[in-house]
Amino acid sequence: MIEGKMVVENDSFFIRKKKTSEARGKKRKAEDGKDKVRKKFDPALNEEISSDSETESIEHRKKTPETLEIEETAQEKKLRLAKLYLEQLRQEEEEKAEEELLESDLIGGRLEEDVLEQKGKLKRLVAKDYLPPDTSEIRLLRGHQLAITCLVLSPDDKHIFSASKDCSIIKWDIASGKKIHTIRGGRKGEAHQHVRHTMHILSMAISSDGKYLATGDRNKMILIWDAVTCQHLHTFKGHKDAVSGLSFRKGTHQLYSASHDRSVKLWNVDQNAYIETLFGHQDAITGLDSLSRERCVTSGGRDRTVRIWKIVEEAQLVFHGHESSIDCIQLINEETMVSGADDGSLALWTVTKKKPLVTVRAAHGFQGDPGIKQPNWITSVAAMLNSDLVASGSQNSQIRLWKCGEGFKRLEPLFDIPVVGFVNCLKFSSCGHFLVAGVGQEHRLGRWWRLKEAKNGIYIIPLKRTQTKQQLGDSK
Repeated sequence: MIEGKMVVENDSFFIRKKKTSEARGKKRKAEDGKDKVRKKFDPALNEEISSDSETESIEHRKKTPETLEIEETAQEKKLRLAKLYLEQLRQEEEEKAEEELLESDLIGGRLEEDVLEQKGKLKRLVAKDYLPPDTSEIRLLRGHQLAITCLVLSPDDKHIFSASKDCSIIKWDIASGKKIHTIRGGRKGEAHQHVRHTMHILSMAISSDGKYLATGDRNKMILIWDAVTCQHLHTFKGHKDAVSGLSFRKGTHQLYSASHDRSVKLWNVDQNAYIETLFGHQDAITGLDSLSRERCVTSGGRDRTVRIWKIVEEAQLVFHGHESSIDCIQLINEETMVSGADDGSLALWTVTKKKPLVTVRAAHGFQGDPGIKQPNWITSVAAMLNSDLVASGSQNSQIRLWKCGEGFKRLEPLFDIPVVGFVNCLKFSSCGHFLVAGVGQEHRLGRWWRLKEAKNGIYIIPLKRTQTKQQLGDSK
């Protein structure tokens, strides 16, 4: 029994072993079949597990950023990005260096100009490029009832401030020619009721930053206004006669004033304070001007002198040359100035010589009977700052532009601009694109005679330049 049982068990053991080997054979065949199917129907998978040589051949056939990124190791990618970053930094530094060099050149040029300007040696030779304007393009702004006596331009050349014998002040928009604000004059004897001018306004000045406007009248008063809102701020009293000249020192709020009382006064507008009084002229002062130096220049009317007042040194320089009353004066630069007299003479001066560099007699011709030869009065002068271009006005209804020769030793007439009336004030725009003239039927300082055909108004005269210079100006 035991032996029989053992045989049965052994048989069963061998039977199980046989089945296992057969199953293993079938499994290997099935796996071989799966491999054949995979190789036949899944070539993409074969590409993914292909050798390095096969990958390189595929890359040559189809190069994309994705394949490049896939084949890069982490270290190679870091190295590539680091190189890109360094290249970016190098380019940025080069651009920054170029910008700094350009900026330094511009700053250097500007500083050089400032130094030359302070020394009075900056001179832009532009006069030869100007052409006579088209009279049809000249605009006339009407608003004042009586003769225009003085005007100024805002630093940005967008507005005109004008004053008149009618005691009013008008702020104009140059582009449209419209009034922005009007400060009407008051009646004589009512000054205590309102803050307005009650007598002829003779002088006007605006600070170089466009913040303050100052006006002076025959009533010995100086009124300070907010140039933006035209609101009254301060009133300066101290002169004993008409205030005939006003000028702000460039870059500051220090105000110079000149009067028929023969004195020059200094004021601090920010602090609403009087500083000091200067004496020297022997007759009524008729004109005053200043730039950035702590000094001013005045014309002494019938004492026939031009004076430069050195504030710090507490000194004055006296110049002689005109043979008649000097009615107007203007600085061309810190060292040079132009003046006009009622004998029709026009003169150029320098601070280093007590006599004029050049004097043009009868600069605007003669009037009346040819036998008498009475020269036309020079009623106003203007200069384009730091250039060789000068303008003069007269009662003969003409504005004449002049070119200053080499070393300011010559005055050559360029062309005339017709305007009817007394040309009482002239101002060049800072850009040099136009000239503004205040015109009236009477002279600004009196009523010696009257031109009835004249219109009391402001002429805006566009100035044309040669095409080449105009294009260069526009490109800048």
